[in-house]
Amino acid sequence: MKTESIDPVFYELFQKLVSEMTEIDRPKSIPKIEELLVEICKVLRVCKAVTRLYRNSREELEGGGETLCSRDTGEKCHEIHHVRVVTNVLSVATLTAYLADDQPPLTDEEFYFIDLVMRTTVSFLSRNRLTDMVEELAYYDDQGYRNVRLFMAETMKMAGSGKITDMAAINYNLRHFTLVNQQFGKSVGDDVLRNHFTMFEQLIGETGLVCRLGGDNFLSLFDKQKLDDVLNFVTEAKIPFQCSGGGTVTIHCSAGVYVVGENDRINEPGDILAKIITAFRVAQNGNVRIVFYNEDLIRKKQEAMRVQELFPLALKNEEFHVYYQPKVNILTGEVYGAEALCRWNKDGRVVPPFEFIPILEQTNDICKLDFYMLEYVCRHIRRWLDEGRKVVRISVNMSRRHMTDETLLDTILGIINWYSIPHELIEIELTETTTDVGFTDLKRVVSGLSEADICTSIDDFGMGYSSLNLLRGIPWKVLKVDRSFVPESEGDSDRVRSIMFKYVVGMAKDIGLECVVEGVETEKHLGILRENGCEYAQGYLFDKPLPVEEFETRLADGFIYDVDR
Repeated sequence: MKTESIDPVFYELFQKLVSEMTEIDRPKSIPKIEELLVEICKVLRVCKAVTRLYRNSREELEGGGETLCSRDTGEKCHEIHHVRVVTNVLSVATLTAYLADDQPPLTDEEFYFIDLVMRTTVSFLSRNRLTDMVEELAYYDDQGYRNVRLFMAETMKMAGSGKITDMAAINYNLRHFTLVNQQFGKSVGDDVLRNHFTMFEQLIGETGLVCRLGGDNFLSLFDKQKLDDVLNFVTEAKIPFQCSGGGTVTIHCSAGVYVVGENDRINEPGDILAKIITAFRVAQNGNVRIVFYNEDLIRKKQEAMRVQELFPLALKNEEFHVYYQPKVNILTGEVYGAEALCRWNKDGRVVPPFEFIPILEQTNDICKLDFYMLEYVCRHIRRWLDEGRKVVRISVNMSRRHMTDETLLDTILGIINWYSIPHELIEIELTETTTDVGFTDLKRVVSGLSEADICTSIDDFGMGYSSLNLLRGIPWKVLKVDRSFVPESEGDSDRVRSIMFKYVVGMAKDIGLECVVEGVETEKHLGILRENGCEYAQGYLFDKPLPVEEFETRLADGFIYDVDR
């Protein structure tokens, strides 16, 4: 058919349609395209036109997908033409045209025009559906959450527009979320996760953005004026769920926060991402659950990287030394045991533990150091036994990071037995935990050590939140009471501490636990221990942690601390 035979009205409408379909700004063009299709349908006597979009052919067979109706006059009609297109990513687009039953049949020219419009429209829809799907794959995860790529792209847009200085950013995760899945089931867990995400979205509004980093970890960029509301929400929020009968779960978060300053230069979105992730990692590994980014964090991060870089060679070169802090029987003054503590001798300087232990605890490097310490303690005990020296029970700390290691018991026993150390001369110190998951692992480890006749102690008792459950459900041998329990003065708060201390010591003795108070530094502390019937102490009042040679002098026969003060 020649171009000049095309109806002028149709030709003009069709040209406008093609023009709009090639516009870059799709959102603005869509309404105009719909208007033009309606006008074309009128010219070509089409009373109804239905478009259907399917993600794949299976969705098409199952009757799913998305249905769009360009025109429907409501007249009784019949199908006159159907076009189907499959895209390169196997999505499907169809368009069906209908003619009113009381209309005369289409002319060849009308049918040609209808087919031309339908194929042009379906090609446009399928092409744009392909674009949408590519965008979904790029910017959304398999659960439908926005992902980190979208966070980076939107951050870059804001940086380019200059609006970034109005924003704050946060990296947060839902703490102990595995417990929700364990207690209520995964369907409830998924519901809570989605509702938390939706409530956060509503909180930050249309100007904000929240994306999923993976699992229960999220990123968000929002107006800094909403910061207080955001911090309140991530600190504690009651999240409803609808499945399994419904209910609510209280969710707490760990979070790293960065508030963009007026003079801060954001050259790329990675600048913001690095800052909030740095702050978030500090929040995860420390006692403070919400950490704001500042330059001091960068310095600490660099220090941490330096320690982690030096650690393997330092371990190989045996730069870590065992120091022993005596445990004293305050009734007799005798050394009845000691705690093995680590010191790092680096280039002639003794590095205190607070400069490297917290850093190593962020990775499994701390586990390597713990086993190194246990082995050196066994070497020392073996030598003392071979030389006929007095030997006392030595306690060795094990990090919580060991708890999920199924081979931990075998490794501990393997080291001890390699040096033929009597099991009663080793004590393993473990810190109380605050989660049910940690409790289960802790119980498994302590029970296994107890069966092997290895003494176990609960370290820093009173610093956590699950102390009584730990005493009831786990077969400990020693209770180490933190110094924070020991009264310092006669005030009301110390009166409460005095009562608590009295009953903790009494409870430990009644259930058959050896009770040791650590951090004893003054004669007042010593007097309080005596008043409450606690026989064992550890602290600077008697001795600081000692190099092995000095500790050996304390083990010499006849050495007695002065406890008559």
